[in-house]
Amino acid sequence: MLNGFSLALLQLVVGALDIYFWIVFARAIVSWVSADPSNPIVRALVLMTEPVLRPLRRLVPPRKLGGLDLSPLFAMLILQFVKNGLVYSFGYRPRFFF
Repeated sequence: MLNGFSLALLQLVVGALDIYFWIVFARAIVSWVSADPSNPIVRALVLMTEPVLRPLRRLVPPRKLGGLDLSPLFAMLILQFVKNGLVYSFGYRPRFFF
């Protein structure tokens, strides 16, 4: 079990992973509604998520799936896997469904 600084650090990392999960989710929603690409919020979402989504798009290209981009889904699954793996490895029971 963790105590003090270690627990605080774990909570910080898990919180950051949770926030990034929602940023990727917001990017997926924005891509569905065809928001204005010059909007500062849309540009910020693209800048924050593109370094993670670009390599995933190379693994599963949207053109092979009829234009359907599954990279945000894979990114969110990986984020949850990493978060739950960290929590479980430190002796805590992982939370499921966000």
